[in-house]
Amino acid sequence: MHWLDWTVMLGTLSGIVMYGVLKTRRINNVKDYLLGERDLKWWTIGLSVMATQASAITFLSTPGQGFDSGMEFAQFYIGLPIAMVILCVFVLPIYYRLNVYTAYEYLEGRFDRRVRTLTAILFLVQRGLAAGITIYAPAIILSTIMGWSLGWTVLIIGLVVIFYTVLGGSKAVSVTQKQQMIVILLGMVVAAVVVVNQLPGDMGLNDALHLAGETGKLEVLDLNFDLSDRYNIWSGILAGVFLFLSYFGTDQSQVQRYLSGKSLTESRLGLLFNGLIKVPMQLLVLFVGVMVYVFYMFAAPPIHFNEANLQDLRRSEAYTDSLSVYEAAYEDVMTERIDVSRALVTATRQSDEPESDRLGSQIKLLDSTARYYRSEVDTLMLNQARSEGRTVKVEDRDYVFIGFVMSEFPIGWGLIGLLLAVIFSAAMSSSSSELNALATTTVIDLYKRSHRTERSDRHYLNASKAFTIGWGVLALCFAAFASLFDNLIQAVNIVGSLFYGVILGVFVVAFFFKQIGSRAVLLAALIVEPFVILVYFLNFYNLIKFEFLWLNPLGCVVMVLVALLIDRIIRD
Repeated sequence: MHWLDWTVMLGTLSGIVMYGVLKTRRINNVKDYLLGERDLKWWTIGLSVMATQASAITFLSTPGQGFDSGMEFAQFYIGLPIAMVILCVFVLPIYYRLNVYTAYEYLEGRFDRRVRTLTAILFLVQRGLAAGITIYAPAIILSTIMGWSLGWTVLIIGLVVIFYTVLGGSKAVSVTQKQQMIVILLGMVVAAVVVVNQLPGDMGLNDALHLAGETGKLEVLDLNFDLSDRYNIWSGILAGVFLFLSYFGTDQSQVQRYLSGKSLTESRLGLLFNGLIKVPMQLLVLFVGVMVYVFYMFAAPPIHFNEANLQDLRRSEAYTDSLSVYEAAYEDVMTERIDVSRALVTATRQSDEPESDRLGSQIKLLDSTARYYRSEVDTLMLNQARSEGRTVKVEDRDYVFIGFVMSEFPIGWGLIGLLLAVIFSAAMSSSSSELNALATTTVIDLYKRSHRTERSDRHYLNASKAFTIGWGVLALCFAAFASLFDNLIQAVNIVGSLFYGVILGVFVVAFFFKQIGSRAVLLAALIVEPFVILVYFLNFYNLIKFEFLWLNPLGCVVMVLVALLIDRIIRD
């Protein structure tokens, strides 16, 4: 990288961290440490909520989704505004009226300590795993692209996050996230502009949009109802609403963000702001990926975007010849696709719709042929790894955007440094929220409630800092398992979907089924959670067709029904 890129990246990151430390240096009691000083305005809350969800995975993996399958992933977020309205009307007033530290405190008053403890533990398990993935995501890709040591990259990201989260607690997380989100939004706008600017000189944005449309990359809505289809309008409206209700309404990493608001009104406005801005932001990130696809219609993309995997394959004498054959065939396909793409530009400019449709279909066919050669290279990599007694991740969508940035962005302008700062900022913002929430839940719902019930404020403040460090270390350990997933943004949603439905079901019973008691809820949760995990693995091994997003409504609905059944049995 150019020295200016290093300056921009390190200057941006260190400035954000020091700002957070300075703004929170006077935090000296456990309430302010865990909830901030409850003085945040709605725009800080909204940006903080967005930053908590917008991890580095969003900006590494989502453009790859756009590159591979177009804008269809946007359907995942259709239910987000609906969920925000429901939470603002029904959930936030309860939390503010009870003046709770965590979402799970409410459950003890409604049920008993056992339900509160079980739900808190379910949160700790899933969020602890997710924290490892959010740290691992930028580390694995940046270490590969930049040639850095993976272990050191994971460690550096983790230590920086632990440092300012331990020092400043919840308010440090919120005030730094505001700055991080500004950097993130600026960086993605710059990325979109640069990608369009890198298109061939005679092409403009209008031409790029026509090309993307003719190749199906701008198709957003899929109206077919199919439980085996991961992203369609029904999974977004139905399954997505359940996921977002649980994530924003019961996940402490988000609840803690808006419980720091100055008032109920400020928190409501913050959540509504998130609901309005988050969807356009995701569309922008996907659009960047689509524009990268259009760019590679006029310049052959690599046959595999993880260059480290290709280098390993080229060093193997047993597979070099086969790789050369596939690369030559792939290059021929890409050359033909470039010619067809130029012809498509001419046809769209002349408003020749029949010819545009024909050429668009031809590009799709060429893409299908290219995917065949890419899959054959993936098979070579798997065979090589198997013969050497190791594993390899051949899914390379997470490398598409960062690979484009490193190879195609102009050098010496600081833009590469800005985009790397975006990735690191996103990793820091989401990880810090997770560590803060994990420590808060551990201290309030487990440690203070069941183990050390009568200690000084200073004791609980020190315990909160100690648990923050402990969860940070565990997150670094969990990062070792993140490589088991093919696509990182799906990994986070899978981990959440395994637990969110049951947790949301517990809260639904608490809010709307006043006749159901604690024993029925506890037994139902213990029954339904293994059931949800079983359904996931049945789908994973292709024994049934049931995509992971549907685990959220499944877990919630079954949780409520089983609780009703058990309560009826107990009462009878």
